[in-house]
Amino acid sequence: MPSTLDADVNLTPLSGDARPIGDWVTVFHLVIAVLDPYTYESSWILDTAGRVLRNFVGADCRVAFMVTASPQQTEEFLGPWAQEILAFADEDRSVVRALGLESLPAVVHLDHQLSLRASAEGWNPPDWRQFADQLSRAMSWHPPLIPAVGDPPPFAGTPALG
Repeated sequence: MPSTLDADVNLTPLSGDARPIGDWVTVFHLVIAVLDPYTYESSWILDTAGRVLRNFVGADCRVAFMVTASPQQTEEFLGPWAQEILAFADEDRSVVRALGLESLPAVVHLDHQLSLRASAEGWNPPDWRQFADQLSRAMSWHPPLIPAVGDPPPFAGTPALG
């Protein structure tokens, strides 16, 4: 994984035009749950990832989903989550590639300089708990319970580049 992301990599929100990722971190850090809608694994983890992101909505970070699909497919896959939490479409997986992700689902934390502060790939509850604990310390926030009742069993994930 790169230690710093190129500021010119574009993020495409479901509403609005694509903008360089650097524009998204000028005020807040960016925390993104990355999902592949074409795998069972991402559907299994959708509500868990949403719960983790929701926990940090009031913290000094911007939380978002990023789905490796078109904006329309992203909205369909996320369902009500697309209305509650910022969502990006990464149809060509250019952002996934720039992040150096190898397995999805994943969760990443980027700071103001686009430095990768923490990440977890696949669904391994201890890794996601460590990610959430690091983010909580950085944001002076409370961490979510991981795993929680209803979370899926651990799984390795699927190849990030499809």
